[in-house]
Amino acid sequence: MDIVKIIGIGFIAVIIIIILKQYRPEFAIYVSILAGILILLIAINSISGIVNLLQDIANRTNVNSEFLKILIKITGIAILTEFAVSICKDSGETAVASKIDIGGKVIIISMSIPIIKALLETVLKILP
Repeated sequence: MDIVKIIGIGFIAVIIIIILKQYRPEFAIYVSILAGILILLIAINSISGIVNLLQDIANRTNVNSEFLKILIKITGIAILTEFAVSICKDSGETAVASKIDIGGKVIIISMSIPIIKALLETVLKILP
């Protein structure tokens, strides 16, 4: 079970961080980053299964594969942005975290324009 691994990594990281903050607080952020990377690597296995399932469904339903690619990229950007924001907040840099968050949202909106355009064109075709 991947969730047990993820929880285990998280708990071990928290314990190490608590201990490090007493003696060497500058190293605590490195443990946090390492734990986050390990958790992302474990989650990638699940993500690849989801992507394969979505591609199979898209092929069966004749959904435009470009839209699926865009949605997968948007999801990846959201995950990576949240990871970076969390790391910045953990290190006490909330201002940088806010800027990363805004940047991620702007990129997601700009990437979703083709989907929004197609949706609006479909609605206009349906309306008299």
